[in-house]
Amino acid sequence: MRVRVQAAAAVIVGSAVATILFFGSLKDSNAQSNTRYLPEYTADGQLLLPKNFHEWVYVGSPLTPNALNGGQANFPEFHNVYIEPGSYAIYKKTGEFPEGTILFKELQLTLPQENADGSRTEASGRGYFPGKWNGADVTVKDSKRFADTNGWGYFNFNHHEPKAPMAKVKSKDECAYCHIANAKKDEVWTQFYPLLDNKDAR
Repeated sequence: MRVRVQAAAAVIVGSAVATILFFGSLKDSNAQSNTRYLPEYTADGQLLLPKNFHEWVYVGSPLTPNALNGGQANFPEFHNVYIEPGSYAIYKKTGEFPEGTILFKELQLTLPQENADGSRTEASGRGYFPGKWNGADVTVKDSKRFADTNGWGYFNFNHHEPKAPMAKVKSKDECAYCHIANAKKDEVWTQFYPLLDNKDAR
């Protein structure tokens, strides 16, 4: 009888330990998933190309092809935009982009045009289809470092491939002025990204 009681107690204790370990691992996993990737800079203030951005939260892909912009668009590509996951988690809760937010815009050319409007016909129909990568632009929120441009820094990592490993911040008249004048919220074009546009300030 005593052996059976001891065996049952061992099973209960073992189950309790397993449960604690299981939920502990979930807690650790959640803690890791909430860890933010913050901007990395060189000694002279250049931004290093963010790592693993394809694993970030995808928010949208506006397109401004050459054929619809007088043959020479400023950015004749899909603008595939990602936000750093930890920053997005904070934005979802607060409605505000936190300090250190990184928005990554990877540029992607359209496939060669077949029609006058720049479109082509594929199995799914007539339209614009993504082609080769064409560099990247990155925006970082840092109210102290980029005080002259309303708290955001703008960087270009080439408008061709390969992407540059690091980049200097752009002057106000190169990028920031347009965001300041036209972006819907905190210099971010949230009007183009439904995933961000329904997060009102609280």
